[in-house]
Amino acid sequence: MKLNNLKPAEGSVKTRKRIGRGPGSGLGGTSTRGTKGAKARSGYKKKIGFEGGQMPLQRRVPKSGFKNINRVEYKAINLNLLQNLADSKKLTKITVADLIAAGFVSKGQLVKVLANGTLTAKLDVEVNAFSKKAEEAIKSLGGTATKL
Repeated sequence: MKLNNLKPAEGSVKTRKRIGRGPGSGLGGTSTRGTKGAKARSGYKKKIGFEGGQMPLQRRVPKSGFKNINRVEYKAINLNLLQNLADSKKLTKITVADLIAAGFVSKGQLVKVLANGTLTAKLDVEVNAFSKKAEEAIKSLGGTATKL
């Protein structure tokens, strides 16, 4: 075997169609594009959502609702989750970094503590927001609720 007698496997290489090279090729004339219409012309590009002149779906369906651009989205953390975290890690101060390390919150997410569940330990909690009842529950046990 030498470089000069290497060949691809039989049937693995196809010859390309030479379109628009006269009637003798069998692929002349309309050049496999069919007859007439926009798709037969050069420079044709289908517009996104075009349905052949029929009213397109995005124009048939009415607009609805709106998106508030000032919305602030928080990750909800309940009091019982804070209690479990304090018990398992022996913590007295819980910050956003602790919640990220425990896997409850992703990096960059804002955290809000909600009052679901019960809290029995005195905790110092530092997060972005608190519900009124959650803040009262933390302060009633002698802890502090600090907003970042």
